[in-house]
Amino acid sequence: METTNKSILFGLYNDEEIVLQALKEAKGQHLDVYDVVSPFPIHGLDPLLGIEESRLHIAGFCFGLVGTLTAFLGMSWIFTKDWPMIFGGKPYWSVPAFIPITFELTVLFASIGMVITYYAINGMGPGVTNPVLHDRLTDDKFAIAFDAGNASEDEINKFKAFLENTGADEIQMKTI
Repeated sequence: METTNKSILFGLYNDEEIVLQALKEAKGQHLDVYDVVSPFPIHGLDPLLGIEESRLHIAGFCFGLVGTLTAFLGMSWIFTKDWPMIFGGKPYWSVPAFIPITFELTVLFASIGMVITYYAINGMGPGVTNPVLHDRLTDDKFAIAFDAGNASEDEINKFKAFLENTGADEIQMKTI
């Protein structure tokens, strides 16, 4: 696994409204924000960062469709070709009897498939350690981060001035 060291300059904030205002100012000043970290989802953050809607629901639909076909086609083959038996006077191919198992396998395949897809796309999983900018970011702090790895001293000073002017309580530089 390749490790890359990035220098991140970030400012800690106490309120999500201040973070949203700061992001609007950053957009107005054409500053390239590396990331925003929040302990909970902030409504209106995605458009400010230019993040498009996730396409995970498409993968969920495809996995659900595979589950539906697996259940329905599997039961159709089992009850009509492999082991045809009459249960309680029902025909061999009794579609209403297949609905509960088909539904359950649809949900199972969709949920497991979406979890695996999410972990794969985000580089998460067993044995992966993700860097932490600050211990309180998952508790009650918000952060706006800038990539300072290739930035000049003037750009770093501009980022620091921006963070100070927008109400950051604390400004730190960290290599991750």
